[in-house]
Amino acid sequence: MEDDIKTVERMYVSFNARDIAGVLAVLTDDVAWANGMDGGHVHGREAVREYWTRQWTMVSPHVEPVGFQRMADGAIIAAVRQSVFDLEGKPLEGQTHGLKDKTVGHVFHFRDGKVARFDIAEAA
Repeated sequence: MEDDIKTVERMYVSFNARDIAGVLAVLTDDVAWANGMDGGHVHGREAVREYWTRQWTMVSPHVEPVGFQRMADGAIIAAVRQSVFDLEGKPLEGQTHGLKDKTVGHVFHFRDGKVARFDIAEAA
């Protein structure tokens, strides 16, 4: 579990630094990644890159893990404080998408040491 948690922690550091290559490096080629803005999932590393690139043209999210737990199926769930700002770093007002400041659960399923699936649980 420690290696999986270290991988997830590095992913958050890379995401917050907008180091997309650093995050994509620990995803499987066929990763299924939850689309927090539109619902559903995007599939594959390049689709994840496109999703984040699009998201970062609209908002500036920041995610901080506050705890980790191993689930019965072997996945890691991270309790995460999600903060979303506009592109100038100000709190969002009058937004039209579903992103907002809250604590959520991020669920990571691993295969061969890489993230194969990512889901969002509304309550961490």
